[in-house]
Amino acid sequence: MSLMQDIRYKMTRLNFAEKLIVVNVIIFVAPLLLRSILFLFKIALPDYFSWFEVDSNLKEFITKPWTLVTYSFFHLTFGHIFWNMVILYLFTNSFFNLFDSRRFINVFFLGVIAGGLLFISFYNIFPVFENHAEMIGASAGVNAVCIFMCTYSPNSEFRFFSFRIKFWWIGVFVLLKDFIGIAGDNSGGAIAHLGGAAIGFFLARGLLNGKDYGEWFSKLIDGFSSMFQPEKRSPLKTVHKQKTKKTTAKKQTKTVDQQKIDTILDKISKSGYESLTKQEKDFLFQAGKDN
Repeated sequence: MSLMQDIRYKMTRLNFAEKLIVVNVIIFVAPLLLRSILFLFKIALPDYFSWFEVDSNLKEFITKPWTLVTYSFFHLTFGHIFWNMVILYLFTNSFFNLFDSRRFINVFFLGVIAGGLLFISFYNIFPVFENHAEMIGASAGVNAVCIFMCTYSPNSEFRFFSFRIKFWWIGVFVLLKDFIGIAGDNSGGAIAHLGGAAIGFFLARGLLNGKDYGEWFSKLIDGFSSMFQPEKRSPLKTVHKQKTKKTTAKKQTKTVDQQKIDTILDKISKSGYESLTKQEKDFLFQAGKDN
């Protein structure tokens, strides 16, 4: 197996969050390498940030509305991207033990959008922000995933050496840090973090109450994606009774599996992820892969 084939194979084994981390790292490293190459020829790297960062100035933002999403793929320093990607990765396993990629996309990107909108709103409403500002970073999306898990499964735990840290402890720390940070050097970032956190909490509480407030976003993405897919003509099919019976059997199996998943999720919401048996954890993991 060649190097490229090996890379492609490993990429297909990653979940969506891990692929997102890889993309963020590539976007961060590639300009640094290009800058070094251009430096040898006395050429300066153009200011590419202005095309992707979200601007608090409404006139600037209206001319570049795509920045409400693209800003989350760019980071300014190594520490900036390192901690964002580490925190995102720490919550990845817990998230995908319970939910699929579709749910992750909803939580992460709705958090990104909410963070950007709250950033723009604060800078245009409150007089303390006299000058406009620009913002980049995935923190709003990362916060959305973090607070989503802290809300949905508050008693689940991280193991840090001999310590057990409950999710809700982390959630409280994150919210306090960002609220205090509004008056700090990174006001815009702290505001965006709170916007992402609000979305994470809202979506998690909805699911706990049996409501999927992010389904509209999935349908929007599906509709947008279908615009770029060629129409497929359905071939003529012959229907056999045996095939209908198999389909019915599959539907029955899926119904039983979904009931089992709902029972396990109820147990997690009440007692935390660590209360599950090994068989229940294995079942959830396999169900996540099948989705």
